[in-house]
Amino acid sequence: MWRVLARRVARGAAGAPGLVRSCRALSAAGAAAGAGAVPLGRGPAWGGPVHRPGGLLPPPAWPRLVPCRCCSLPAHQKVALPALSPTMQMGTIARWEKKEGDKIGEGELIAEVETDKATVGFESLEECYLAKILVPEGTRDVPIGAIICITVEKPEYIDAFKNYTLDSAASAPPAASVPPPQAAAPSPPTQLSPQAPGSSYPPHMQVTLPALSPTMTMGTVQRWEKKVGEKLNEGDLLAEIETDKATIGFEVQEEGYLAKILVPEGTRDVPLGTALCIIVEKESDIPAFADYQDAAVTDMKAQAPPPPPPLVVATPAAAPPPQPAVPSTPAVPTAGPPPRKGRILVSPLAKKMAAEKGIDLAQVKGTGPDGRITKKDVESFVPPKVAPAPAIEPVPAAAAVAAAPVGTFTDIPISNIRRVIAQRLMQSKQTIPHYYLSVDINMGEVLVLRKELNQEVSDNIKLSVNDFIIKASALACLKVPEANSSWMDTVIRQNHVVDVSVAVSTPAGLITPIVFNAHIKGLASISKDVVSLATKAREGKLQPHEFQGGTFTISNLGMYGIKNFSAIINPPQACILAVGSSEKRLVPADNEKGFDVASVMSVTLSCDHRVVDGAVGAQWLAEFKNFLEKPVTMLL
Repeated sequence: MWRVLARRVARGAAGAPGLVRSCRALSAAGAAAGAGAVPLGRGPAWGGPVHRPGGLLPPPAWPRLVPCRCCSLPAHQKVALPALSPTMQMGTIARWEKKEGDKIGEGELIAEVETDKATVGFESLEECYLAKILVPEGTRDVPIGAIICITVEKPEYIDAFKNYTLDSAASAPPAASVPPPQAAAPSPPTQLSPQAPGSSYPPHMQVTLPALSPTMTMGTVQRWEKKVGEKLNEGDLLAEIETDKATIGFEVQEEGYLAKILVPEGTRDVPLGTALCIIVEKESDIPAFADYQDAAVTDMKAQAPPPPPPLVVATPAAAPPPQPAVPSTPAVPTAGPPPRKGRILVSPLAKKMAAEKGIDLAQVKGTGPDGRITKKDVESFVPPKVAPAPAIEPVPAAAAVAAAPVGTFTDIPISNIRRVIAQRLMQSKQTIPHYYLSVDINMGEVLVLRKELNQEVSDNIKLSVNDFIIKASALACLKVPEANSSWMDTVIRQNHVVDVSVAVSTPAGLITPIVFNAHIKGLASISKDVVSLATKAREGKLQPHEFQGGTFTISNLGMYGIKNFSAIINPPQACILAVGSSEKRLVPADNEKGFDVASVMSVTLSCDHRVVDGAVGAQWLAEFKNFLEKPVTMLL
């Protein structure tokens, strides 16, 4: 830009003295300003162009930008709310760790900011002094980039910001987004709280609903384990939250007192980040929150299952008046063509328009080929005039509405777990190219070995056939690692450990707790894990890390007498093994009879063809079958 301007001045200095004068004035202004104060709202100071005999040259160097320097205020830094998570758009100032006037060292905590994921400490990047707090504790929905405080380099500058407000800075965000505490303007229409949180309440912390599973978007508050006024210790169970996976206990992260419950028990579909309760440090602060309300949860109430619809009985007074376009009583047309008989030729669009307008197609004259009714015919149709309708006789109430018989069905509300199960299964079946491989396995030696081991182990452990299946599956995954892989959209992740997910049926729905490192565990350890996980799953006490993840899944319906079935893959895993029941079959044998009776079990492997080819899946089943038909090889 400077070179272009210099060339223009050099070419037309004689014909454009005004431009030279302007440049000289600009240079003088730049020299006078130097790197000094910058008027607020006019940008940084800069050294103007230098007029030399040889033409107009750019300044020697661009001066350092002064952070913020108002006309009557010393040098200071406006600290804006940063994005503390990739999806963060707004935040809540949970607590200020420093007070006005305090010195802040590099790396020290300034405040705790509650994001859409968690409460994160906000650290200082350099040494400074906290001159002014612009956003008080508890202020919710502070947008990213909003100025939250002022810092200065020297302590003697602090007093200059004693009466500093956001209104005095032209570059501050709109007052509607982050209302200053001393503003006397009325609250916006959407502010449902009697007071802005943090304006006059004692120090407190809003506990929000966290993401208790990777796919969780909403939750249900099943039960509060603590009551208002009770003391909370670190690690105490605060509430039970029903997620899209299971019902999980929500623990307290620090000591305090429960001052207010904002979301009552039974409230369904609570969005992530919604304030659930208020915790205070001092017991004496509890009464101050008796009437506390939160704008996000004011309209949220406990939702009970919807009651059965009442029996609707129509009465003559409640009957809707007849529409003029479609008379509900016999009418005597005085003009227009007679109704057509037989098949009516009509285009799909014309038929749709006639249904929306309530037009009887038998009265419409078609102008298309073979008398076909077109869109134009329906638009230009004028209904014939009708004679006055006779008085409507009262209709018996029983004949007005045919209500469904009482007690013939029950509407069961869909839980969060059931909703997510439906979504994930449909997504898996629609997006993953499944194929299925089945094989029969002679379980004779496994049953004999199981009987012998159960006599040797303690009374507290009872090995099941499922324990052998888990162990054999884990070892087969080591032999064929392609089956122990995951589809990650851009890569295929081949796992080096085998974490077996075991499908467990619970009253709330299906869940898959994980037996971690099944390839290095013994049968007794696997049996203990399965019993413990299944019990916790049915009681709804599984922790998120106990059912999130897994590299291979087993679903066993053999105890129900199911011979074989095909399971749906649990993404992002690549395989799931469906196990059926064992049954007695005649098999060839080298004996006098030529046959023998054996217990044969059928299994079906569902594979993701994007990850596991057919030959690889067959190889895995061959290894799995070999381990079960010769269980001694699992010791090698």
